Amino acid sequence: MPAPEQIQPQKLADYLEVMTKAVFQSGMTWRVVENKWPGIRQAFHNFEPMAVATISGAELKALAGDTRVIRNRRKLGAIVENAQEMVQLEEKHGTFGRYLRSHGGFDACAADLKKRFRFLGDTGAYYFLYVVGEEVPEYDAWCASRGITPMHG
Repeated sequence: MPAPEQIQPQKLADYLEVMTKAVFQSGMTWRVVENKWPGIRQAFHNFEPMAVATISGAELKALAGDTRVIRNRRKLGAIVENAQEMVQLEEKHGTFGRYLRSHGGFDACAADLKKRFRFLGDTGAYYFLYVVGEEVPEYDAWCASRGITPMHG
């Protein structure tokens, strides 16, 4: 897997898109996710948080049969719940970036992300924080500290 490209998030939708990619990549090959990404982006309203947060049960059921997306019902539902959580955290902290930086470091932030957001584990939290430009430990050292074999392109 090539190193993911970092971004400078401008709005909450940027954070939601990166987190959604982390959720879908869990247990899948990154190529599958990349190939489906244009359809996922379209199906999830370009990741506009309020649009995603208000997706109805009927819409989720339709998405579970939509070939544009990865049709995992639990992950599709998690995206909606994650959008709802992001909106609440942004309202509470003023910006989502402030929420991320309110933890005092990578380990505390990653732990809170994993607790609050569905389908976000160790690797997903690291990926998310790295891509959105937050401070993360050096990748090989982080992998070694968790007994994970580093994935290099």
